[in-house]
Amino acid sequence: MHVLILKNVPGEGPGTIEDFLRENGIGYEVADLQGGRFPSGDGADALVLMGGPMSVNEEDLYPYLTREIALARDFMTRGRKVLGVCLGAQIMAKALGARVYRGPEKEIGWYDIELQEEGVRDPLMRRLAVHPRAGDFWKKFKVFHWHGETFDLPAGALWLAKSELFPHQAFRYGGNAYAFQFHIEVRKEMVYEWLKDEEVEMARLATETETFYNDYHGRAVNFYRGFFLSDKVNGTGGDQ
Repeated sequence: MHVLILKNVPGEGPGTIEDFLRENGIGYEVADLQGGRFPSGDGADALVLMGGPMSVNEEDLYPYLTREIALARDFMTRGRKVLGVCLGAQIMAKALGARVYRGPEKEIGWYDIELQEEGVRDPLMRRLAVHPRAGDFWKKFKVFHWHGETFDLPAGALWLAKSELFPHQAFRYGGNAYAFQFHIEVRKEMVYEWLKDEEVEMARLATETETFYNDYHGRAVNFYRGFFLSDKVNGTGGDQ
């Protein structure tokens, strides 16, 4: 397998996704799109779309977004593996014809997501929901958020998870494409680095990060194992 990772801004890299790929001997390329080169995607078995502070609707300011949307659409319509994180999820939604827009307020910090009916049935969301130490299944659990925009559920997509502020936290398209509004990829130090200039209560953030991070990382690794190490995410590659 070879994974193509598209990085929209230098400060939002693949984090624990890259750690997992390296530790498991999976080939990958990280393309910094602000560096001026846009990869073709040829030879990639999976596409990972990272976050960024811009809006997916700002194609006039960030022309590479147009090509990124097109590449995401190509991978999804061919049934190839795609994982979109935050802006990456919004790119996937727009590529599938859904509206992307500003949410009611920013969602920053550690907040619950709750699996919906399709999320409970989905094999990889179940991996994410199983507590990495206790081994029990949690329908609602903490994830790390840093976003202000949201999207409508694309036609043909399965609604996997919601949060109190943003109903569309995760969706799956076909058998192999997953869009997450939350940041599954964060390393602990990334949380502190990203939010040092945000208007958040740092003492509370630090307490919550130290409380929740290790289990969250374990959930992420469980998801990565299913996504990257299996030939097809959902058996035949179709909806289940």
